[in-house]
Amino acid sequence: MSLIKFNNFHFRYKGNDEYALNKINLEMESNRFVLLAGETGSGKTSLIRCMNGLIPQFYAGYYKGDVEISGKNTTETTISELSTEVGIVFQNPENQLIAMNVEHEIAFGLENLGIPREKIKEKIKEVVEITEIESIIDKAPFEISGGEQQRVAIASILVLEPRVIVLDEPTANLDPLFARKILTLLKKIQVEKKMTVIISEHRMDLILPLVDDIILMKDGEIIAHGVKDEVINSNTFENLNINKPKIYSIFNELKKRNQFEHDIPVSIQDAISSLKMIK
Repeated sequence: MSLIKFNNFHFRYKGNDEYALNKINLEMESNRFVLLAGETGSGKTSLIRCMNGLIPQFYAGYYKGDVEISGKNTTETTISELSTEVGIVFQNPENQLIAMNVEHEIAFGLENLGIPREKIKEKIKEVVEITEIESIIDKAPFEISGGEQQRVAIASILVLEPRVIVLDEPTANLDPLFARKILTLLKKIQVEKKMTVIISEHRMDLILPLVDDIILMKDGEIIAHGVKDEVINSNTFENLNINKPKIYSIFNELKKRNQFEHDIPVSIQDAISSLKMIK
């Protein structure tokens, strides 16, 4: 059984004539680090909203087809139940933080599920260590930096032990240093917890070296889905109007000039290794 499965799913928001999602057929497995990429308005956020039932249960509109999470149909399963399978961190983490301090924020979801107090303490201790937020555990969310807020939002999702964490532009409001730290943290979580992490992200130079799979979207449709090397070496990736890494642009140009015949590297280390293979 696939962890996430879209079956010929279509959706348009109430009052809109155009479909935000068209003919979505998609299957994702467990323990994968997945990049969701596409041009502005391609449907990435709408796709994310389908993964925990927000579409169609919260956002009104017309839909056909269905979405399954661990075999559960998202139209027949409550959002609260789906939240234990899929946790979503939105672009502005401040909008998700509602408690008076970080510890209470992380405990909030567990308390609503009726988890015993001692178990809550254990789980909080574990995710605080993983996300490295020990020093801010007693602070209010509005007292901490954007990068720290992002870590707290991730911790508050991670403590529920979902099988999937989905993040919508998690580095949008962060400087390059904190952006790299957040993405490295998410890769660490994915590897240690053997869970699936799906990220909609525009900073390709930071995210590409970390991912296993890539999903490309355009005009509400999925135009490519596969392992990283296959997707970035395809014409579909080349022709998509997204912010590609400089390394990709350099080696893609070399391939066009027949001066490089291997897969296009996505990191400096990969680029050095690739250049050593050139005779």
